[in-house]
Formats: sequence, structure tokens, C-alpha cells
Amino acid sequence: MRSTRLVLAGTVVALALAACSSQSTPEAEPTMTASEGYTPVTLDNCGTEVTLTAPPQRVVTIKSTATEMLLALGLQDVMIGTAFADGPVPQDQATAYEEIPVVSEKVPGQEALLGLGPDFVYGGWESNFSADGAGDRATLQNLGITTYVSPAACQAEGYVPDPLTFDEVADEIREVAAIFGVPGRAEELVAQQDATLASVEKPTEETTALWYSSGSDIPYVGAGIGAPQMIMDAAGLTNIFADVHDSWTSAGWEQVVAADPDVIVLVDAAWNSAEKKIGLLEANPATSQLTAVQQKRYLTVPFAAGEAGVRNADAVASLADQLAELG
Repeated sequence: MRSTRLVLAGTVVALALAACSSQSTPEAEPTMTASEGYTPVTLDNCGTEVTLTAPPQRVVTIKSTATEMLLALGLQDVMIGTAFADGPVPQDQATAYEEIPVVSEKVPGQEALLGLGPDFVYGGWESNFSADGAGDRATLQNLGITTYVSPAACQAEGYVPDPLTFDEVADEIREVAAIFGVPGRAEELVAQQDATLASVEKPTEETTALWYSSGSDIPYVGAGIGAPQMIMDAAGLTNIFADVHDSWTSAGWEQVVAADPDVIVLVDAAWNSAEKKIGLLEANPATSQLTAVQQKRYLTVPFAAGEAGVRNADAVASLADQLAELG
């Protein structure tokens, strides 16, 4: 993760988008202003009404999924700051990302956020918006700052995806593109992701898998209705915790040992790397006897790719390729 750079209030932001140079970033219509035919947007976002009559021009993103969503849609020129990166952005986004100041390595405080003068804050988690964090959504709205949370991260009853699907990921791409007045870019991006998913070759035999997110004494694992389940399904993997009605869950190592998965998907994060997880699995007397551990049948996925967002389709393709290499 690159070091945090000081961000001063009054940062000048270019309002016209440059043409995107990456093949994976849609090249479509420029960002619109209200006078250029922007279609006003009103939506129910995790129980909060979000209304825009013009596209946001000073945007702060919190969490990698939010940052990478806007970069994938070619919206870097309206991004005045990012925060809480879960790891490096994809290589094709690196150049654009390096031009955007880092507000905080974790959730920015409200004072730091307000000092930037944003008109829109896009968070990957609902918890990003709290009195102890960037500020609660109602307070920020009263200050003239519109907020938006990734719909896949909604926690209120009736808003939690059950289960999360790639159609819902596509819906978020389209919703964000509508907010910024660039719907054509969404369609191009969704088409790219659909093509990636269609190209995946699944294993011919059932392959059971553990999605190991974090934890040592008590592992935190992918459960049956969230992004891990969606990704494993698309890659042809059978989640050993698919029957748990949650996105992620705490489990017991004895449950993992009893299931003896064919492969282990390791979430690679700066604070809990795949390499560290392998060391723990191989040192633990119980898990060291797992077939996947003894045969080193490990697959890896970057942390940000394991949460709902624009990297999920590539994560599916990567897991399928890694599995094929294991034989």
C-alpha cells in the first residue's frame, strides 16, 4: 500500500474525463453535467434515500471495492480522495489510482473528510458511515454530502442480498454509472464481465473448497449467500460451508478437518497474507493433516476481489485457472 499523502482542502479537480487508456476500462461518453442531459437519480440505498440532480464532481471513496468501481468506470477525474485500501488495485488501474490522493489508510474521520469538501462519498461497507468514522449518513446529508453504500454490503432486513448474484453486481455497476451520468460505460463493463464468466471452464468432478478469509484459533470463512459463495459457484467449487445462511461466518477447525476440502481458497490481504495462512495451516497439528494442506492444493484471491465488486469475474477466472494448474 502506498504511503498516505497529505490532502489539503480546496484541491482543484479536473471536471472533464480524459479518454481511458486501459483495454479493461470502458471508453464511452464523457461525464455529463446537468445542462448536458443528466437524468436525475433517486434510489433506495440500504434504506437511505439518495437523490442526485447532477453528477457528483468531488468524490471520496472508502474501501477498495468503491475505489475500483469508479476507476473501472473511468471516473478518476472526479475522485478527490480514497481511503481504506485493502491491497493494490488491478494493474490496469494503477496509473489512474496513483494520481488520486490517499485520505487515510483506514476509515477517515469526519473532520478529515469534511476538510476535503466532497459532494459525494461512496463506501464499501455501511460501517464506514458512523459517528466514530466518516460521519453518519444523515449528518453528512445535512451538510450537503450525498452518501452511497455498495448494495451488496447492506445489513438491514430486506436489503441483504440472499444470495448475492452476478446480476446484483451488474445492477450496482449500472446504478453507480447512472449516478455519474455514464450509463454506456456500465453496459460495456458488464458485457466484459459476462464474457469473462462465460469463458470459465469448471472442473469436471466435484471439488470441495474452504474459503479461508482470516483468523487463527477461530477461522473466518466464506459462507453460503455472499461473494465467496457466488465466486466459488461460478468457478465450479463446492463450498464446505454453503449451508450457513450468511456471507461469512466463524467456524471451528474441527469442522474443517471433518470436511477435509479438496482445495483451500486463501484470501490474500496485507494484514493477513496467504503465505501467513499457509504457515498457520501447516503448523497446526490438526489442519496439517488435511489433504489440501499435505498436497499444497492452495488457491489465492486478493481481499478486494473477494467482496462484491468489479473484480469478482476476474477472481472466478483466476480460481479456475489456478485449479487447472493444480491438476
